[in-house]
Parts: sequence; structure tokens; C-alpha cells
Amino acid sequence: MNLYKYVSEKINEKLGFNVNLESPRNREFGDFATNAAMVMAKSAGKKPRELATELVEKLRELDFVADASVAGPGFINIKINDDFIWQNATAPKQMENTAPQIIDLDYGAYNVAKSLHIGHLRTSIVGDTFNRVAKFLGNTAYSWNHIGDWGKPMGLIIAWIERHNPDLPYFSDNFDPNAPVDYEIDEKELNTYYPAASALAKQDDAFQARAQEIKAKFQDGHPGYFALYEKFLAISLDAMNNTVKRLNILPFDYDLGERNAAKYLDDVEEILRDKNMIYESDGALVINVKRDDDNAPMPPYMWRDSRGADTYDSTDLAAVYCRKKTDNPDKIIYFTDLRQSLHFEQLFRAADMSGIFPYDKFEHIGYGTINGSDGKPFKTRDGNAAGLDDILDMANDAVRERVAESGKELDDETIQSIALAAVKFNDLLHDVRSDYVFDPSAITSFEGRTGPYILYTAVRLNSILNKVQGAEFDVQKEYKLNADERNLLIQIMDFERTILSAFENRATDMIANYAYDLAQLINTFYHNCPIMRDDIDDETRAGRLHIVRVARDTLARAIDLMGLQIPSEM
Repeated sequence: MNLYKYVSEKINEKLGFNVNLESPRNREFGDFATNAAMVMAKSAGKKPRELATELVEKLRELDFVADASVAGPGFINIKINDDFIWQNATAPKQMENTAPQIIDLDYGAYNVAKSLHIGHLRTSIVGDTFNRVAKFLGNTAYSWNHIGDWGKPMGLIIAWIERHNPDLPYFSDNFDPNAPVDYEIDEKELNTYYPAASALAKQDDAFQARAQEIKAKFQDGHPGYFALYEKFLAISLDAMNNTVKRLNILPFDYDLGERNAAKYLDDVEEILRDKNMIYESDGALVINVKRDDDNAPMPPYMWRDSRGADTYDSTDLAAVYCRKKTDNPDKIIYFTDLRQSLHFEQLFRAADMSGIFPYDKFEHIGYGTINGSDGKPFKTRDGNAAGLDDILDMANDAVRERVAESGKELDDETIQSIALAAVKFNDLLHDVRSDYVFDPSAITSFEGRTGPYILYTAVRLNSILNKVQGAEFDVQKEYKLNADERNLLIQIMDFERTILSAFENRATDMIANYAYDLAQLINTFYHNCPIMRDDIDDETRAGRLHIVRVARDTLARAIDLMGLQIPSEM
């Protein structure tokens, strides 16, 4: 139940006007508060406390209101009836949506023949959480991994392979796709090809030219280059799938990137030319997306470069066209580094001007960087940019160290679940748009605002329920709540409002902070409200076990929306 929504609607209906409610953290005086009397006093021709007193009398008539009182210059505090809380606090279910949307979510953006790095961490974590939340809220969400598989990197990689294996038949213009080729590529070695080729191209003009030539022929359908590409594409897709599993993110609905988008380039170019949007500039074909009211520089959108090659810009616009034809979404949301904001503003304008997709149906959620303790982008100890696996391995090592210090013994799967929760929760805890510091030691603590603390709380609840598994107990329609039980149930009833607000405000930190606040209240309840002790009567035990079940299911739902996994022990 969305307690805030229910109470707001009933109060508005009772008073005949809309009231802005607040949910104070300290519930000593009330569960909700409003300054409506202070806001409306002047127009009503009354003093704030006088109007507040009149409103309080009306509010007390509502059956779910235990008490309403006036405080200070005219604040109104509202206390909810305990019976109402007890009877309506239930575990969250997938929400019904009277106006569901079709939403395309573009995140991941992994690259063929390139190992994933720290820059892929936030797009994966944040994108996956919004995918889960969108579905939970009753929308139809499609996840797109727009892989880099078409441009300059493909030419460099194929040129590098040719340089070291010139006798392979792939490089012949007469290549027979049906002829077997004795050539295998190791994934670890494949990941070294692009960095090496890129470095060489900066020093060797002939190699650079050869890579350009190969790229052009590859994009024109050269059978040998394409067959070689298919070989290392399969290796890369396997690696991507392994990463998806290791990160515990939902499988992508589409692993389609630039190559797929290129199929639609001719269709899009026809649209652009029909609208006279393409013009030549220094040998390149560009689109003017500048508006008269622009105050900042707005460079043209690059449709084709001066060598006549397809560009990142052109395939991104073609990808929008593809998604319009494929999913016909109500909205397309991109999750990338904040530094790509200009590119997406250009893309949205070009799509809107061409009539391919409306500007106001696009959204770019730009995330900040992951930094080290020095405030600079995080690097490994050897000074290199951190790989995604490096980040997860560091968290695993930190968890192992903590577990060893505590004298516990946990299996590898449990340690990996705890480490992943540490990394993902720490990411989601911060405002998506802000930078944050990655400190393996701090984020793997079992205390405080961390992923392990959230998991530990869930494991504790599961332990209680496992002890009574199969036991029958009656949950009474009426139950006298103490303060700890009451506070916990009210927090549980705030779950739906929190998730809705998190999605509407694109704020994953609201979900993470809610989970932490819920976990704190659960642990306070655990310490102050004994359940299995011999002196606890059956009615109290049954009531508290019911609270444990509802709390566990609510916390488990929040954990799932964040893409975390609850281990069996900690």
C-alpha cells in the first residue's frame, strides 16, 4: 500500500482542497505534517492557528486518523490509527499502471574485442536498476546494449591480425566463406589487439591507412573481413554475457549496436535529404542542429566524415530509427558518462528535426566518474585505467580479508555476493550525476550505509523465518503495536511511494537510502522485540513473525530492484 498517496487523497477529499503533506523522520508528534493552514490563512481571512484548529476537527473525522493536533504557529500533525497500519501493511507486489509506457533503455554500450573497464560499471548498474524499476511499476521496458562493432576499432583490430598473420585467407578479396580456416583467437589475447593497434596507428601512417582501408571494405561487406569479425564477435559476446552474469544484471533484450544500425543508414539519409537537412562542410556531410536561441556553441551533427565513412553520429541516429520501427517506444533513455551530454543533445535535435523521434521523448542520464582517494579517476596500483573485473576483484579481496579477520568461513559464492552488493549499493547510493570515491575497504564494511549491511539484515530475517518454517500461527486482525513495530510498518508502507519517486526523479539513491533506513528499523525491531524467547506469548510471537515476513519481503524486493543477491549466510 502507498500510505502517503492514500492519506493525501483522503485528506484532500475531506478538506476539499489539496494539502501538501510531509513525512517527518521523528514520528513522536505525528506520522504526517502539513503547513496548509499557514499557507491558506490569509486568503481565508483567519489566523493560522485558528484555521488549523478548524481543519484538525475535520481531519479527526477520518477513520484512519488516530489524532490530529496543532503545533507552533499553525502546523498540523497527523497520527495514523494503529489498527489501520496493522491491517494494511503488506509486502509489495508489482504495481498496476493505468498508463503504462514502452521505454527503451540504452545502457551497457560494450565494445567488441575490448575488455570492459571502469566506465562500463555505472552504466550497467544504474541502467539495470531502472530497467527493473520500470518493469516493477508496470511499464514495458526494453534494454539495448548498443555495442561498438562497426567503426574504426574494427579496422584497427583486423589490420593488427593481418600484420601478425598475413597468410590467413581472410585478407584475400577472393575469400571463400565456406572454406574451413585453421585459426583460433584467445579472449585474453584478443583484448590486447585494439590497444596495441591504436598505439601503432598513432606512430605508423602506413598502418593507419591500411586500417582505414580495411574498415571501408569491411563496411562494404568484404567476405573475409566479415568472417574474421564474426569469429572475434562471438568471443566478445561470450565475454559480455559473462560480465552480465557476474554483475547480476538482467540479460539485455537486444545486443545490437552500430552494425545493426548501419542497415538503416540509407533509409535515414533519404529522410534527411527529403528535408534538406544534409549539407557539405570541408568534405564532410553534416546536419545543422543549432537553434536561434542557443547561447552556447552547438557544432553541426556529423553524418559522414570527409573520407566518406559512417560516423558514431550517423549510426546513433539510425539506431533511433531502428528502435522506433522495432519497439515504437514512448520514451528512449540513455545512460552514459556526463561528458557525452553534447552528443546526445545533438542527436535528440537531429531526430526531432527529421521527424524520426520527438525531442521531448528522449532523455539522457549522465553519470559522474568513479574516483580514487586522490579525487582523480580511479586507476589500478600500476597506474592503468581500472578494468571492470579489477573493481570486482578488489571488492572480493576486501570481503575475504574482513571475513578472515572475523574468524568466519564463507564460500566463494557468498563472498562474491557480498562483494557485488558492496560495489553496486555504493554506486546506487550516490546521486547518479555526481562523482564518488571507490574505497574497497569502506564499502565492504558490514556496518553502516553499505551493501553488506543490507544483506546481513536480510539474512538475519531469513534466519528467523527458517526457524519456524512449516509452523502454523494465527495472525490476529487486531494487534497492539509498540513504537518499534509501528515505525517499521510505516516505513514498509512507504515503499511504493519511494520507488515511484525514485523512478520519476531518476534517483537511484532514493532506493538505496530507503533500503538502509528500512534495515536500520528492522535491526532496532530485532533487538527490542524478542520473538522466540520462552516468555513471549503466542499472540505476540505470531504478530512479530508476521512483521518479520512483511519486512523481509519488502527488503528483499528493494534488494532485487538494486540487482543484489541475498546469500544464505553471512
